[in-house]
Amino acid sequence: MSQKDYAEIFEEVKAILRRFDKVPECIREEMEIVNDLGLDSLRVMELVQEVEDVYDISFTLNELAEIRTVRDFVLRIQKEIEA
Repeated sequence: MSQKDYAEIFEEVKAILRRFDKVPECIREEMEIVNDLGLDSLRVMELVQEVEDVYDISFTLNELAEIRTVRDFVLRIQKEIEA
């Protein structure tokens, strides 16, 4: 897989997030996925599944537990892509 920088991944994650109902149009890095974007646990799992499919990566439950913000999520995706 080609290497992507943080900005590219962030833009792609924002595009994916905008597909979910009630997610604000303006998505910032520091926004919390649950509290600020309003995704419940089912929606978070849908988001994770979609990201895993797009990037051909997978996350463990322990890794997901450490992700709070959009920035955390993008950094984790970048780390998985570069592994």
